[in-house]
Amino acid sequence: MKEELLRAAEVLKRGGVILYPTDTVWGVGCDATNDEAVQRVYALKRSENKHSMTVLVGSVNDVGRYVRRVPEVAWQLLEVAEEPLTLILPGGVGVSPLLIPEAGTIGVRVPRHEFLVALLRRLGRPLVSTSANISGADTPLTFSEISSEIRDGVDLVVSSRFEGRPTRKPSSIISLGVGGEIKIIRE
Repeated sequence: MKEELLRAAEVLKRGGVILYPTDTVWGVGCDATNDEAVQRVYALKRSENKHSMTVLVGSVNDVGRYVRRVPEVAWQLLEVAEEPLTLILPGGVGVSPLLIPEAGTIGVRVPRHEFLVALLRRLGRPLVSTSANISGADTPLTFSEISSEIRDGVDLVVSSRFEGRPTRKPSSIISLGVGGEIKIIRE
């Protein structure tokens, strides 16, 4: 695993785009602080929709590094979530502005996936996470369903042997307002 981690982290640090397994579905991503790499992901997916990109962080403690002031309820939700959960939080900071829509929000998720958490620790930055499909196409639930256009458009495909036990469905999404307002986007 160490060799694959080193290779993936190096590709990301150089501004590359990778195809990688998560605890949900396969993702396409890059260093979330690198504008050029983020633009490459948008181009690969044929999308400019800033609402479709989530950033993954290595631990719950890292969430506060990318949100100006995390609503208290966010910490509670992250603590009790049993399934993969993306939180849309106000006041996104510290990532490429290409990932933050006009509303200033940021989608953040803490994965429960051994390889991915190790990669995030090695990278030391958040990772863009978006499903491995062209925008508007069905989300591929397994590696074999990922189009050749996506596979050929990345700089590195992480080995499927690191897939683990994914849910094979996208994460739930909850949007939180500055005052703690809660809106369920996807269950």
